[in-house]
Amino acid sequence: MINKIIESISIALNTEFGDNYKIYPEKVEQGMLKPCFFISCINPTNNQFLGRRYFRTNLFCIQYFPSTSSEKEEINDVLERLYWCLEYITAREDNKQIRGTNMHGETVEGVLNFFVNYDAFVYRAEDETLMKTLTIDMAVKG
Repeated sequence: MINKIIESISIALNTEFGDNYKIYPEKVEQGMLKPCFFISCINPTNNQFLGRRYFRTNLFCIQYFPSTSSEKEEINDVLERLYWCLEYITAREDNKQIRGTNMHGETVEGVLNFFVNYDAFVYRAEDETLMKTLTIDMAVKG
């Protein structure tokens, strides 16, 4: 599920910002092209809710690395756009929307860290090993 959400976030970012902004789903040590986004899931949880139903909380951090010398202005513009483009993302497989909550941004050393939660209920499929044949030996008294 986390990889599907990362893919959906990438699609939303590409739709909003276009191909001039590189999107990295994993940390890049060398050769990072700016401006760019880096997407990571921080501390996901899985709590049983009822029966086979589980509630998953997924906190994502989208880091933005600006490319201009006026970092603060560029970061503020990108932050404003992130609020709107990441409010709802669409999972490609089932075409369902997931709503982003608890959105907030922090700028640390010239890098925007944008946090958003994508929480959802999931169902655990049971192993359905059914009996094929049932034989009963019965005797009746009387």
